Amino acid sequence: MNYSEAICYGDSELSEAGIGDHRIDSGLLLMFVTGRDRTFLLTDGKETELGSSEEKRYREAIEMRKRHVPLQLITGYTDFMGLSFAVSENVLIPRIDTEFLVEEALKIIPDGSEILDMCTGSGCILLSVMKYKNDIRGTGADISGPALELAGKNAAALGIAGAEFIKSDLFENISGVFDHILCNPPYIKSKEIKGLMEEVRLYEPLSALDGGEDGLFFYRRMAEEAKSHLAGGGSLIFETGHDEGEAVRTILKEAGYRYIEVLRDYSGNERVVKCLKS
Repeated sequence: MNYSEAICYGDSELSEAGIGDHRIDSGLLLMFVTGRDRTFLLTDGKETELGSSEEKRYREAIEMRKRHVPLQLITGYTDFMGLSFAVSENVLIPRIDTEFLVEEALKIIPDGSEILDMCTGSGCILLSVMKYKNDIRGTGADISGPALELAGKNAAALGIAGAEFIKSDLFENISGVFDHILCNPPYIKSKEIKGLMEEVRLYEPLSALDGGEDGLFFYRRMAEEAKSHLAGGGSLIFETGHDEGEAVRTILKEAGYRYIEVLRDYSGNERVVKCLKS
């Protein structure tokens, strides 16, 4: 089987299994297995045969993807903010929606700030800010020990030595005051979990998805608990569901925050809410 035949095989298998981006995923999995780039597949794919071990691994990867295992969990990594992050079944897979939060954070967080990333997961938010700003003192908190272990590995892989990771149920084990607090909390309504794509519902941690009956449980807790850990004039920046921005604005207003903004992403969806502590 040459590379071109392998892509056609993978494309057919994934299409039959109902995988939406079947052609793209078949190519990406072949690139992962062989270590070749897309240019090589296009220019030399018909002339290059897969080795027996490569073909075996490729068929195994295609079988996993047919079961709706996310591509990122098969390869073990994902790209986020131009950086490579290891991922596992213990963390929410970083998405482009969350890049919008990081972009907004980078606009307002100056060099030398002390920041807290609550519900840090893979550490993608915290570590991206620390990578692109100077002299940031960063703390990532999460209730999941395995998630924090992975975040630590990502920090090491990115050469970021100053990040601290703490196991905590929100602010339970957090001390001190921060200039900025960032958070991508669970925000899916409980009743909507069963309707999510299989890739999300079956393979990503429920604790990182379920935001309670109305999806706003963690925003209410964060709005109150963050007050004693946020410096005066400091910013609190949330990612939200596509239709939750105004509800989060109301929660923050009632909690006494000011200069509350609801920002829409590049698709026009409510995606980030940011505010200042009075």
